[in-house]
Amino acid sequence: MYSSKKTTKISLIIPIYNEEGRVHNLNTLWKYIKNKIYIKELIIVNDGSTDDTLFFLTRFQKITRCKLISYSKNKGKGYAVKKGVISAKGTHILFMDVDLSTPPKMVGELKKIIQSADIIIGTRKNKKAILLQRQSMIREVMGTFFTTISQKISGVEVSDFTCGFKCFSKKAAKKIFKKQRINRWAFDAESLFLAKKYGFSIKELPVQWSDRKGTKVRFPQDIIQSLFDVVAIRLNELFSKY
Repeated sequence: MYSSKKTTKISLIIPIYNEEGRVHNLNTLWKYIKNKIYIKELIIVNDGSTDDTLFFLTRFQKITRCKLISYSKNKGKGYAVKKGVISAKGTHILFMDVDLSTPPKMVGELKKIIQSADIIIGTRKNKKAILLQRQSMIREVMGTFFTTISQKISGVEVSDFTCGFKCFSKKAAKKIFKKQRINRWAFDAESLFLAKKYGFSIKELPVQWSDRKGTKVRFPQDIIQSLFDVVAIRLNELFSKY
């Protein structure tokens, strides 16, 4: 389905919520991407932060001229990514986390295979992945459980639903996120379910990854909510909402 004739121009989306202590990571990312000709734009989405995140983002935007999208009420990572996708102009749309658990150099690794599928998703579960700092045992167990449930309900056989490093061709992203209905953590599973539904090809990329302190995931409430949301994917399909 995917055409390899287009020149790659990546729109890079960073969703952010209450990250005043990690906004400085954007400087590290910017140093890596600013001279890369295949980077179309950097889009920062401030998802209703209540700390000083927006203050620091505004300063960063003035220096780099990146695109800054901001709104006052927290909506969830899925909503933030969707806002970025709607705004994106590149031939490919990549989102990753501001904690840089997946380092900037993985953007370069992505570029090498970006034309090989409609959607490239990072995986920590492949034997070629490099895990510098693992998650706690409870988070790994819960992540594996969520992936197993997501595989069963969505019918998508990928090894890592929750890695925050995913790239879509423009065609795939615009179609999938236009239909997206889940605003919080389970949006990953929803987007891959829709990718399969619409016939887009998916490929996994083993990533270098390191756990970072200060996760915004709340245990167990976010896991419980995510499980309900995964079930909602099937209900949405049943009632023709996609």
